[in-house]
Amino acid sequence: MAPSIYGHEDIKRGLALALFGGEPKNPGGKHKVRGDINVLLCGDPGTAKSQFLKYVEKVSSRAVFTTGQGASAVGLTAYVQRHPVSREWTLEAGALVLADRGVCLIDEFDKMNDADRTSIHEAMEQQSISISKAGIVTSLQARCTIIAASNPIGGRYDPSLTFSDNVDLTEPIVSRFDVLCVVRDTVDPVQDEMLARFVVGSHIKHHPSNKEGGVALEEVILRNTSDVPPIPQDLLRKYIIYAKERIHPKLNQMDQDKVAHIYSDLRKESMATGSIPITVRHIESMIRMAEAHAKMHLRDYVLEDDVNMAIRVMLESFIDTQKFSVMRSMRKTFSRYLAFRRDNNELLLFILKQLVSEQVSYQRNRYGVQNDTIEVVEKDLQDKVRREG
Repeated sequence: MAPSIYGHEDIKRGLALALFGGEPKNPGGKHKVRGDINVLLCGDPGTAKSQFLKYVEKVSSRAVFTTGQGASAVGLTAYVQRHPVSREWTLEAGALVLADRGVCLIDEFDKMNDADRTSIHEAMEQQSISISKAGIVTSLQARCTIIAASNPIGGRYDPSLTFSDNVDLTEPIVSRFDVLCVVRDTVDPVQDEMLARFVVGSHIKHHPSNKEGGVALEEVILRNTSDVPPIPQDLLRKYIIYAKERIHPKLNQMDQDKVAHIYSDLRKESMATGSIPITVRHIESMIRMAEAHAKMHLRDYVLEDDVNMAIRVMLESFIDTQKFSVMRSMRKTFSRYLAFRRDNNELLLFILKQLVSEQVSYQRNRYGVQNDTIEVVEKDLQDKVRREG
């Protein structure tokens, strides 16, 4: 996913699950449960949120791109206009109806008026749009995945506040998103240097006059960022279409107790911290994500691995929306779920970074300067690893 964008593994995972999607259900034709996964990207400016949306527009087989500033309620849903020749009232489809069985991408989601934003409530959950205008009473299908990008209040995300204090969105609309990705622009000398190398390298590689050095440079960039070479994007597009049309994973072998336990734990934590409320929709989100993960692997049944990955994505999404003070204790509480399919080296590097940042802040506060080299005692690292693990 998005090989031209550096890092942001959690966002790429969320977008991949949204592109594959879960299974829609309609038992007896009475009660419809959506299968599409909605994603909200929120965070600091300059963190490639719009780039992700543009990438999904290119990869998806059917995508409609719109911005919150230029979208009105009728432009998103449907509008009635008089036909210039026959003078009859006709119904024209909006962005969500045009994106039926595809993806609707909304950039600058926070710039929309509240009245316009409430018009997509029904489309996000029931996946239909009810119209009663100028004598036309009907219901239109809007079975689409919604991926939205928004900026926080005041431009930058404040980690000392909860998600609801940072974002000017109401609870009903936030609860309709399955995955909330908070993108923070944190200062990290190692990551910043690698990011700068990646950006400069990609500019050199894509320069029109650079034909020879491009391939060698691309290999260096990919070696730095990932061990796995990216799939050609045309093949990825065909793979997504094939999985969506042919693979319909069943839930017979799913671990129901695990989902029930994690839901009750999350409810308890959300009441204690006062952050985004956990509702029954989040159980459905976990099931949808497990189905999407199984679909990604072309499986006929949802296995334990799929459920574990869905729980991990859900927890990361929930923990990222917490205040900074609550985040650390919550990571410790749910550490056994969060460590699923995560490289041990990645966890060790995370712990080492914490120790280095503590040393840096200590030197700065004590001596007023920062040394070029930071030393971490090996015993301290071992003790911290034992405590965390």
